[in-house]
Amino acid sequence: MRGAYYLEPLGCAKNQVDAETMMGFLGEAGWVSVTDPREADIIIINSCGFIESAKQESINTVLGYRKTYPNTKILLSGCLAQGYAQELATALPEADLIFGNQDLSRITYVAERALAQRPGDPNRVYLPLETGEADALPLGKRPLLSAPGSAYVKIAEGCDNHCAFCSIPRLRGPLRSRVPERVVDECRELLDRGITELCLIGQDLASYGTDRTGGESLLPQLLKALSHLEGRFWVRLLYLHPDKFPLPLLELIRDDQRLLPYFDLPFQHGAVRILRAMNRRGTGESYLALVRQIRFVLPEATIRSTFLTGFPGETERDFEELLAFQEEAQLDWVGCFTYSPEPYTSAVALKPQVPRRIAVARKRRVEMRQVPITCARLDRLLGTDVEALVEASVPGQGASAEYLARIPCQAPEVDGLTRIKTSQGLSLGALMRGRVIARRGFDLELGLDPDA
Repeated sequence: MRGAYYLEPLGCAKNQVDAETMMGFLGEAGWVSVTDPREADIIIINSCGFIESAKQESINTVLGYRKTYPNTKILLSGCLAQGYAQELATALPEADLIFGNQDLSRITYVAERALAQRPGDPNRVYLPLETGEADALPLGKRPLLSAPGSAYVKIAEGCDNHCAFCSIPRLRGPLRSRVPERVVDECRELLDRGITELCLIGQDLASYGTDRTGGESLLPQLLKALSHLEGRFWVRLLYLHPDKFPLPLLELIRDDQRLLPYFDLPFQHGAVRILRAMNRRGTGESYLALVRQIRFVLPEATIRSTFLTGFPGETERDFEELLAFQEEAQLDWVGCFTYSPEPYTSAVALKPQVPRRIAVARKRRVEMRQVPITCARLDRLLGTDVEALVEASVPGQGASAEYLARIPCQAPEVDGLTRIKTSQGLSLGALMRGRVIARRGFDLELGLDPDA
């Protein structure tokens, strides 16, 4: 046995897969994962570096663990470590070693090196080169940090879109798509482990495979291959760039109910002037046309998006165009964020910068306008029969137990939940059939089908 480690995963689902992958490699090498940092020889903080608040959270996490565990080695990994390694080597001595997010198979070497690190040692940065596939871990060896029944499957790493506000290409590198057969093998193995929801993730799923084909998306081919797998399961697509949406997806999803009609399309704005400044090709009208086409082929489709307020140069007229787009699109779910000026992005040089108080006020207006839209979209489900993935039980009194679940229109962590009250015991991670009987805010209530 090499030692014990405690891993603190921060950031997005892609970071979670990286954390799971590192845990797999460490386990293969004889390291033991502990749930109490007091028992650890090394604490690994898998950081996020996407926006300023995430960077600060990662740094504060390092400082907090250093204060609480002054004699434990701390290894900072992840996006923040990759993008700001040299700066952190000087500014954050509380981290004993800094490890990038490219070749994760090197985590065992780096962990051993961190244990041997001495105070004042200048060689504190380790940034291995990218591996291309980034999935050398044997199938079946990755522990899962998701809720029961669900797993994230990273089908590509990096991004070539270069949106003006986004630091991902610097933090994650260029697009590197996994071989479709390898993804299918992983999904098959996860299904054999009892997983019922496969969440395909990447910086932009719409671009999957374009680095291998010279421009053609391999996402339809991948979904067709997954539809040949046997069993009762869900496939959920997360993060599709609307400028590159592969339309053949719609017919594939229509023909296989296991491929969920859930589309996460980060439109970001509705004003063409701002979209061009963001280095995006689409327009409000082209995005609305995409929404209409999706709903024409798949009337039951769920569409989630994100909007960005306060982008440099955004005027009140631009913002009104965004509100008009929001009203016309009638999206099921919307997340809204204020612009964060990130180093090394082209938007940093754009003028004029929008005062933060205005950006925040616009964000609140978007959020308030979305409330009745989302509620109305959820009300359409009342009285319909759906499948639900049971994720957790809620302690209660009496003969009736309560469970938390999700139905196809609810992605992990970002959307509402579905509550189930029943006197029968339910298995966590299982799919159940039932009828939507009520809406409570953004959550739903499900009555179980006794014959399910």
